[in-house]
Amino acid sequence: MNYLIVVAHPDDEVLGAGAAIHKLINEGHNVAVAIMVSKADARKNLSATLSADERKAMSILGVKKVYHADFPNIRMNTVPHLELVQFMEFCIDDWKADAIITHHPSDTNIDHKETGKAANAACRLFQRKEGVPKLKEFLYMEVPSSTEWSLNTAENRFSPNLFVEVGELGVKKKIEALEAYTGVMRPYPHPRSGKAIEGLAAYRGSEGGCDYAEAFECVFRTV
Repeated sequence: MNYLIVVAHPDDEVLGAGAAIHKLINEGHNVAVAIMVSKADARKNLSATLSADERKAMSILGVKKVYHADFPNIRMNTVPHLELVQFMEFCIDDWKADAIITHHPSDTNIDHKETGKAANAACRLFQRKEGVPKLKEFLYMEVPSSTEWSLNTAENRFSPNLFVEVGELGVKKKIEALEAYTGVMRPYPHPRSGKAIEGLAAYRGSEGGCDYAEAFECVFRTV
């Protein structure tokens, strides 16, 4: 299958699905990443080395195809929705995506929200354009220190119902890829510390009855 991971910022792909990406590639699937805010210039501690860091992280996970857009950081809500959708549609069509993994639209980060909302619209491309493969799977992921801070109880918050077993090696690869990004990892007990990421994977694994896992919310799947 061709998986397209649609994320707001560089590092989100690792935080939300790094171990699963590594597993999918090792299983013979094709994985591409589409990044909406490639520069992430609001995060001054990351900007100087971000492109090089991203390439290193992708290499660790085995990702060879990355799409880049340059929408404004922490201001994606100021961009016309159609522009976000059209960029995603280009990626879906070009990659011939069978499955999409993206942010949950109730995430606290505004760029994550807008990415998730636009992906909801873009995922119907196969119904509107001939030659685009039917989408077989659409998943939301969780980004530590962001998704769990969805405090608005009026929204349908992230509710995992799919647990991808990644094992200890998958967790180590995820942490290794995160460490490639300057300034992302923090000391424990921050959610983006190595210990917390391993702990979350252990907890999600226990929920799914497996050896470490990344959790996703499956919106739809066709078989």
